Amino acid sequence: MQVPVLELKEQYAGMKDEILAQINEVLDAQWVIGGPKVEELEKQIAELSECKYGVGVSSGTDAILNVLMSLDIGAGDEVITTPFTFFATAGCIARTGAKPAFVDIDPKTFNIDVTKIEAAITDKTKAIMPVHLYGQMADMDSIMKIAGTYGLAVIEDAAQSISSSYKNKPAGSIGTAGCFSFYPSKNLGGIGDGGMVVTNDEKLYNRLKVMRNHGQTGAYEHQYIGGNFRLDAIQAAALLVKLGHLKGWSDARRKNAAYYNKKFADTAVVTPFINDDCVSIYNQYVVRVPNRDDVFDHLRNNGVGCMIYYPLPLHMQECFAYLGYKEGDFPETEKAAKEVLALPIYPEVTNDMQDYVVKSIVDFLG
Repeated sequence: MQVPVLELKEQYAGMKDEILAQINEVLDAQWVIGGPKVEELEKQIAELSECKYGVGVSSGTDAILNVLMSLDIGAGDEVITTPFTFFATAGCIARTGAKPAFVDIDPKTFNIDVTKIEAAITDKTKAIMPVHLYGQMADMDSIMKIAGTYGLAVIEDAAQSISSSYKNKPAGSIGTAGCFSFYPSKNLGGIGDGGMVVTNDEKLYNRLKVMRNHGQTGAYEHQYIGGNFRLDAIQAAALLVKLGHLKGWSDARRKNAAYYNKKFADTAVVTPFINDDCVSIYNQYVVRVPNRDDVFDHLRNNGVGCMIYYPLPLHMQECFAYLGYKEGDFPETEKAAKEVLALPIYPEVTNDMQDYVVKSIVDFLG
């Protein structure tokens, strides 16, 4: 049996006509940068996130970068985050000239260990950037309390967690700003790159809009040095169609996760831990397994798609060697990097396919 790690063709086939109709509206109007489709998507994502404002941008990476630049974070500043995440989280911090200050993860949730944040704060710290990894939000109450005590901004890297919640508050609504990615593999994925920033801060919202268009405040007048972070209208058109399916897709992922959890009970496979305060959207279903690399190869050789998020922590990446971290500095992160394995969890995966995945792993582990 073949079980892909993600299957987008089947999803697209069910909404192809609607997406093409929306795209044709954009092409017929030739309003391909900004315009009504982008504005409508901004409005709907903001409402979904229980925020006042949404700013469409060119990618999840540029969502983070725009927020950092709009908060005037740069050379000499520090931003606390986790080394167990996609590269963009720390990469964007470094691109502003600021320093990523890493904190180890909670071994259960894989999110930043809030008990270690305060010790990482210095007089140069300007923000905390929690990552809501794999579809589950971080412990935001603790993070916001620390941020309030020290006067820090909180930037939610919610690239994997749109519509997830913490104590009934959706991702992006708690911190200073929230950053979403519409990369095609995300729960709400576009037909190319795209992203969104949400916020309840009007001043920040106005700055974000200016910064995404080269810092331009008038025709060829630039108050700031911004970037080209604009969201294409064609992406917005496709995302507006897909947005109507997001809740159903997330419900299906939770159902599939529950099925896996049941099937993996009493085995050597450690299934995802979801905090009682959280509702996860399972952007990934990530387990811990012994002999992970061998399991990975076995699954791939037997037709099961799987991924490792993430095999080399950021503090061990060559490009961040200048930060001075070394192997052993973040033991929970390093342990997770050797054990985690993401299994097929997309809405269209069937129970038969899941049974095959489970059997392939359990039989291999003996």
